[in-house]
Amino acid sequence: MTIKVTIWNEGRHEQLHKEVQEIYPDRIDGAIEAGIAHPDFEIRRGTLDDPDEGLPDSVLDDTDVLLWWGHMAHDDVSDGLIDRVQQRVLKGMGLLVLHSGHHSKLFRRLMGTNANLSWRETPDGDLERVWVVNPSHPIAEGLPPYFEVNASEMYGEPFDIPQPDELVFISWYSGGEVFRSGCTFQRGRGRIFFFSPGHETYPIYHDKIVHKVISNGIRWARQKHTDGRILENWHRAEPLHCRPDKAKA
Repeated sequence: MTIKVTIWNEGRHEQLHKEVQEIYPDRIDGAIEAGIAHPDFEIRRGTLDDPDEGLPDSVLDDTDVLLWWGHMAHDDVSDGLIDRVQQRVLKGMGLLVLHSGHHSKLFRRLMGTNANLSWRETPDGDLERVWVVNPSHPIAEGLPPYFEVNASEMYGEPFDIPQPDELVFISWYSGGEVFRSGCTFQRGRGRIFFFSPGHETYPIYHDKIVHKVISNGIRWARQKHTDGRILENWHRAEPLHCRPDKAKA
């Protein structure tokens, strides 16, 4: 079954910063697309500066799984777009929130928290060792017990999110910090996977294991059915049962 994947990237760093352009000449979304390319995936891409902020209704309605990467332009994303994406997730669209997308309006809306954390960015980066703590989870399929990102931005606890439904990865950094770097959530009918490795000034989205994690996340987040009940608000004028003392003679 073909999975319709949309990769959304705000796309601002690639316009403004030469070092990011050199690492990602086809933007971050282009590197992800190249890395996860597979006959099972039908991939399209969008950025904040595209028409309709890169996600018109026609694209959202035709997306099985949305990947979201943002960093410096969270506040530039319209509340109207966030409303529309949130409703699509509640109705069953899968969502992968990548790296600094933790501070996006979308993720914070879906989590109901500020999603704050501790962080450190250095020129050479921190070594990040990503431990698979739930090896039976579909997102961990085909992965080694741990993998390493040689240069990464440090994300550390405490991480202001609700208790994850499932914890798949925990990262340890060479500075001593730890972080819940792979978490799943369910909102309405939609499955959400947050995956933290992926800073714009390090070539993390060229890493084959990172591609494998993202691909697994897409397959997990894809809903296998579309006929589930969608909750709506309605007025029930008549009770389902009538009290005996109120029954008509």
